Amino acid sequence: MASVPLDRLRVIKGADNLTLYQWNTRTAKHYFCKACGIYTHHQRRSNPDEYGFNIACLEGVDLAAVGEVGLADGAAMSLEHSLPSLS
Repeated sequence: MASVPLDRLRVIKGADNLTLYQWNTRTAKHYFCKACGIYTHHQRRSNPDEYGFNIACLEGVDLAAVGEVGLADGAAMSLEHSLPSLS
């Protein structure tokens, strides 16, 4: 995950394959691939002028060269840690 100001992130191909998910205040905008479900980027609720983005989704990025990168296996996460509270 990395961060960038809104005007510095541009989807140059595949935008039609993204789907938007929002909840609660609907301030944050979370984008996922319609085909595979991977999280690509989101407009932050804590800073609406900034995107957080998944560097593994950038073409040509060698994750091994980036340095220490934390990886998350969403499928292995427990349900209580991966879903927002409905109460």
